[in-house]
Amino acid sequence: MNKKISILIVDDEDSVRDSLYNWFIEDGYHVECAENAKVALFKIESAFFDIILVDIKMPGMDGMELLRRIKSLKNESIIIIMTAFAAVDTAVQALKDGAYDYITKPFDPDDLSHLIRNATKQISLAHENEILKDRIVKLENVEDIIGNSAAMKKVLHQVESVSQSNSSVIISGESGTGKELIAKAIHSNSLRKYFPLVSVHCGALTESLLESELFGHEKGAFTGAMYNRKGRFEMADNGTIFLDEIATVSTKMQVELLRVLETKTFVRVGGNKEISSDFRVICATNRNLKQMVEEGSFREDLYYRLNVVNINVPPLRERIDDIPLLTAYFIKKYCVSMNKPPIPIDASAIKRLEEFDFPGNIRELENMIERAIVIGNGKKITMKDLPLEKSTIHSSVESLYELEKIHIIQILNKYDWNISSSARALQVDRVTLYNKIKKYDLKSTDKK
Repeated sequence: MNKKISILIVDDEDSVRDSLYNWFIEDGYHVECAENAKVALFKIESAFFDIILVDIKMPGMDGMELLRRIKSLKNESIIIIMTAFAAVDTAVQALKDGAYDYITKPFDPDDLSHLIRNATKQISLAHENEILKDRIVKLENVEDIIGNSAAMKKVLHQVESVSQSNSSVIISGESGTGKELIAKAIHSNSLRKYFPLVSVHCGALTESLLESELFGHEKGAFTGAMYNRKGRFEMADNGTIFLDEIATVSTKMQVELLRVLETKTFVRVGGNKEISSDFRVICATNRNLKQMVEEGSFREDLYYRLNVVNINVPPLRERIDDIPLLTAYFIKKYCVSMNKPPIPIDASAIKRLEEFDFPGNIRELENMIERAIVIGNGKKITMKDLPLEKSTIHSSVESLYELEKIHIIQILNKYDWNISSSARALQVDRVTLYNKIKKYDLKSTDKK
């Protein structure tokens, strides 16, 4: 703790107050004194003291009565009783009434210092517990989920209902709708919230890398495996594992996943020891898994193991009422991060945003607002600051699948099929881009 510990000494003897005052000042504490209970209560009502030393035998209100009065004020100070040896029975009663400890007169300086150090440790521990409670409360209040529309109220009601169970959940929805935020909300409001939420982006990893990532590996399991490494399932013990883009997992890995979900055991790559882990699984996908099951590209048994509860996150075009709220949130977010004063947005610009289809959903809206704050004049966001041309609002292509395919081809052609340059432009990694090329069966001869 950075705060200096404060001590109040309550004793009617000048010599006791003076000696204790000097001892504690020398040890670096903030110290005040009171010659009777009345003065002590006045000081306690005016300021908080971490530790209060109270003499039992005092004229007027004695130490026992003062102890009870302090406790009645719901005061969190640590109270130590000072007593003559003959009054030890009274001191024991004081412990029952809420005192932290007692010390007998005459004082042994070492005993007194040890007692104060122990009390200080307890204060530090209580302070750390308060910090932990604050962190937990912040986890529970997932402030990034913005929305008051009927569609989002339905989603949040589902989150509330499913959070307290251990059931597997599939979160479905288009790219950019905030599926990972929903997963965090479920975990943060679950009984597992004190343990990790471990995320794995399945679509960004090759089959061999995904296997090592999920199950871990032993030293020497493959070239470059210089040490033992825990996998994500092991890290998620007692917590939650979030498998994003579950639809991209290969058939072989689907078999492995099914076995792990059924047994809650696995073996590291290159190892032979079976490892157990108690985890909850939440998945996310922007594809129709049921259709993939019918087509034979996703295992039916794995689908039903994962799909105990399904939460569909609506696209932004189906929650138009939330656009003003989201816009205000992103303006505040980026003004703070860029150290700019709050910037208003023109009503006509909000209206235009509400008319836009947002194929990229919330992620696209966020990027638009960030760009407007960067390039705008800083006084007001207007329509000219937003890339919302009529041609982009009304498109002959309605399918997000086809729209993504067309955009990827355009970027690949722009950069002469240089994968690194194209991936940077698309703001994805190379593996994800390779997976997209394979998914859409794209070739360098394609022109769109």
